[in-house]
Amino acid sequence: MAGRAERETVPEVVALHSPARMAFYDLMFTRFFARHMRALRVPPWGLPPASLVTPDSGQALIVLANHPSWWDGAAFMLLSRRLFPGRRMVIPMEAAALARYPFMRRLGVFGVETGHARGAAAFLRTAGGVLADPVNMLWMNVPGRFADARERPLPLAPGVARLPELAPSAVVLPLALEYPFWSERAPEALAAFGPPLPAAELLAMPREARQRHLGAAIEAVMDRLGAEAITRDAARFRVVVQGQEGMGGAWHGWRRLRATLRGERFDPRHVPGPPEGRQNQGAGG
Repeated sequence: MAGRAERETVPEVVALHSPARMAFYDLMFTRFFARHMRALRVPPWGLPPASLVTPDSGQALIVLANHPSWWDGAAFMLLSRRLFPGRRMVIPMEAAALARYPFMRRLGVFGVETGHARGAAAFLRTAGGVLADPVNMLWMNVPGRFADARERPLPLAPGVARLPELAPSAVVLPLALEYPFWSERAPEALAAFGPPLPAAELLAMPREARQRHLGAAIEAVMDRLGAEAITRDAARFRVVVQGQEGMGGAWHGWRRLRATLRGERFDPRHVPGPPEGRQNQGAGG
């Protein structure tokens, strides 16, 4: 009986999670990303603390991000799989949108009915069940809508401040995302995590002040990442996933062949230069 009761308390989104399907779609997402983006980059200061990358700390994670692009979902998967080994990612998505991508239910995505109190209550109930297990990470875009990375103040969906109440022992990690074009055909995907915020410390604040504090924390890392993006200096970042460089197609093949015939090293980039930090991957300290 105890085992049955325990199983019944496991949120459906966790029960449906399939590691095999996650591994398969991670491969598919990685290939898709590599065809359309130049690289997924994280500055060294924006890597998650080493103490939080695995569930050994006994603390569930709440990752709160801005929402600049359709690519955010792919970024969530690629970052979570490579920077948080051993943890399980769970993502809320508007129910109508999830209905168009039902395979995502097996990848840790659950639907949220928006616009009424019943949906909000169901979301908090599911989120609380997810955060009860320190293996889990709840990742979500806090604006609740697409919002440019320069929009200030950062819009925050109502109820974001309630999340620490669901898991006082959890840790909140702010996450900034943006997708600038630099010198190549494909855009860059830039990401950075901010300093961790223990839920217990956030609970010492009134709810309205907590909402403002969370928004300011995400804005701070967005501003710092934006300053890095303006430099257009890939050497300031570590590559998490490498995508395609150069124009591609027949011209790319011709340039490679010509370099080979001349005994030269082929550099597909529009602006040649030294390697751009590809040897540096993984979480920081």
